[in-house]
This record gives sequence, structure tokens and C-alpha cells, in this order.
Amino acid sequence: MKKLVLSGSAKNQAEVNRFLQHFKDKYEILDYPKVIDGDFMKNYNKVHTNFYKSIENADVFFLMNFDKNGVKGYVGSAGFGELSIALFLKLIAKKEIEILIYQMPDKSVASYDEIELWLKLGYIKIYDKKI
Repeated sequence: MKKLVLSGSAKNQAEVNRFLQHFKDKYEILDYPKVIDGDFMKNYNKVHTNFYKSIENADVFFLMNFDKNGVKGYVGSAGFGELSIALFLKLIAKKEIEILIYQMPDKSVASYDEIELWLKLGYIKIYDKKI
């Protein structure tokens, strides 16, 4: 079974859970966005270090760029950073990793131009099934 990492905002756990349910029988889910429990500042480094290691071990990286704050396909700075890590692994480390995003972001999203270019170059793909 292929290994999957889900990336995106941890603030909307209902959306995260919807994606988890969709993928749970198709992939081994290595990690996904979670609200950091306890002392945020103390636990931040551990949570993110483990998450980045999970990206390194994944066969599939999936950015859950669902609509947020009235923006279609929202991609925040952390999500774009994680997407960039997956792309680094693919291009520089020559890792066989499939990189997917849920939907095309709105042109108002800061990383729109890069995402559009990466799609044209075939580095990433838009997921073709409804969730």
C-alpha cells in the first residue's frame, strides 16, 4: 500500500477528517494536519519535524487546499512550504513522489503563479476525484 501525507490547514478538522475518510482505505496515511495539543511553543518543533520526515517517507503528497475565508482553493504559507518540500524531494533528491493538490487555487492566492507553472511542467497534478 502506498504511503500518503496530507497537508493543509489544521484549523478545520472537519475538512481534514473528510479527507482522512476518503483516503483511509486507499493509502497508509503517515501524517496529516493536527491541532497541536498542550504547550504550543514547546510542541511545535517536534510536530513539524515529524511531519517533514513523513513527507520524506511518503509515496504521495496531497495538499488539501479546500476553500477558506472565502478564497477558492486556499493555499497558506505553511501549505506552500510543505508543497515545496515535496517538490524539492522530487526534483533534487530524485524521490519518486506523486504530488497532488485538491483544486486549482484562486488567482488571489499568493502562490498561484508557481502552482500554475508547476502544473504546466507536470511536477504536480490536480486530484481528479471528488471528495
